[in-house]
Amino acid sequence: MNNIKIGQIELIVKDFLKENNYTNYIILVDEKTKKHCLPKVIGCFDHPKIIQIKSSESQKNLNTCIKIWEAMTHLYLDRNALMINLGGGVIGDMGGFCASTYKRGIDFIQIPTTLLSQVDASVGGKLGIDFQSFKNHIGVFKVPKSVLIDPDFLQTLPLTELRSGFAEVIKHCLILDRAMWNQIKRKDLDQQDWEILIKHSVELKSKVTEEDPTEKGLRKILNFGHTLGHAIETYFLGGKHHLLHGEAIATGMICESYLSFKHGKLSTEELNEIEDFIFSIYGKINLKSEHFDSIIQLTAQDKKNYKNEVRFALLNGIGSCDYDLKVSKKEMYEALEFYAQS
Repeated sequence: MNNIKIGQIELIVKDFLKENNYTNYIILVDEKTKKHCLPKVIGCFDHPKIIQIKSSESQKNLNTCIKIWEAMTHLYLDRNALMINLGGGVIGDMGGFCASTYKRGIDFIQIPTTLLSQVDASVGGKLGIDFQSFKNHIGVFKVPKSVLIDPDFLQTLPLTELRSGFAEVIKHCLILDRAMWNQIKRKDLDQQDWEILIKHSVELKSKVTEEDPTEKGLRKILNFGHTLGHAIETYFLGGKHHLLHGEAIATGMICESYLSFKHGKLSTEELNEIEDFIFSIYGKINLKSEHFDSIIQLTAQDKKNYKNEVRFALLNGIGSCDYDLKVSKKEMYEALEFYAQS
């Protein structure tokens, strides 16, 4: 966690700048972070340049990257420039990807402004874009120069965004910390202590990613809920029933908890416990049997797959997780059916 700082944003930005020297500063924002978040940090930088993109997952593609690279080029940024990614997961993923590839790489920092990006997306150095509707299909591993987190940014978020980010908090507890799971499951969303949970998630994820930075083994446990969750998110992307990332992952966690149960790794009581809590926070999405085949087909592009086998991370009881577990199409269908009939 040496490169991750949590605190008042103006102070931690100024401390970072005292320790580093850059020729130019470029701040990547969307229309929301430009309005609500940029005023908190712009005074810390000497004559920063601003690049603005549109918000939403649908913008996380090569066309937007081209616009960012073009802007960086037209600003004559050299390799001693710093990119500041001010926003949620889309800004962090794409901004880091563009910085890592511009002139073979310039430094960048993440200033995550959503709960999702603070507890998950900004930590661990995964960067990338969606390609042909597949989530994070093109990307690199590159750790940012620093991650600067201020929980006060959460006050700018609507409840739906807080709820989306909370899915990753739930995931971290389910795979690594039963004691914290026992705490969060007793509280409603508006009763959670975000400052404590941000620090907790950052510490857990940092420990895993430092041990396995390029996802060759242990880091795969961080994908619990994401194999079917990403497929569900992709299936509904751009449609009238578009899901936020956390909503899709919450659905995926119920499905994959069922798979953990079917593989003999999770008790009936634990499955019911997980299902009840997640439904209490997220409700239920309209998942129908006619969706199942298309969703299952999308898992064929999952990055954990091996020799055409779809591999899952599954719970080994609450607070523990195994990875590289083969799951058949029939089992995936049953998991989706379990969710739909619950």
